[in-house]
Amino acid sequence: MLTVAVLGLGEAGGALALELVGAGVTVRGYDPAVAAPAGVIPCRDEADAVTGADLVLSVNSALEAGTALRRGVAAAGPNTTWADLNTASPGAKAELARVCAAHDLDFADVAIMAPVPGRGLAVPMLVSGTGAVSTARLLTGVGASITVLDGPAGAAAERKLLRSVFFKGMSAAIVEALLAARAAGQEDWMRGEIAAELESCGAATVRRVVEGSLRHAVRRGAEMAAAAEMLTELGVDPLVATASRDQLAGLARTR
Repeated sequence: MLTVAVLGLGEAGGALALELVGAGVTVRGYDPAVAAPAGVIPCRDEADAVTGADLVLSVNSALEAGTALRRGVAAAGPNTTWADLNTASPGAKAELARVCAAHDLDFADVAIMAPVPGRGLAVPMLVSGTGAVSTARLLTGVGASITVLDGPAGAAAERKLLRSVFFKGMSAAIVEALLAARAAGQEDWMRGEIAAELESCGAATVRRVVEGSLRHAVRRGAEMAAAAEMLTELGVDPLVATASRDQLAGLARTR
């Protein structure tokens, strides 16, 4: 029977642990702040949880990942794979991989590409590193949706964070635009404009945005400087507007 250690039983870790239990997996869990859910074997610390595990899922936080690894790695067996599911930089994932390599342990860099709640093990995941294939094999066998990347630890994190630059940046721009529109009494109109633009997006949109920013950097930079002034007048902190202004100024200097 497959045994999985889950380190971190918060929103994501707890949901994954429960699904693994439902799939017939023996789950050993540890979280210093969250009690183990029903069906998960509660453990006293990381080393206790890792003992006897085929696969370790570290789902605590990027800040705690290194500490959890150092505390639990000595308890791992020769065939254990350590998988880190926390969002961290490629460099941080590579450092975790080096610690594992020093203990002759395979390491998997797992990037969760969508919210876990509501999806559980079916959430899209990318995995890279020496333990990528074994992690994918074990998790796919219990219903996971995971894609193996041909690359070292950090390759999965790299793709996730590149995507985050776009999605989180877009989210920030939308929130700032709506705050300003609300202050100006134009929120409904602004929501309609945003929705219409998003509905019409495609490959041509990407080309238009990139080429237009390069070709018209000076004019667009001045436009965003004016937009930042307007937001300040409306009482909205123009974080995204000023960042856009500064980026366009940098593009203008490269022309």
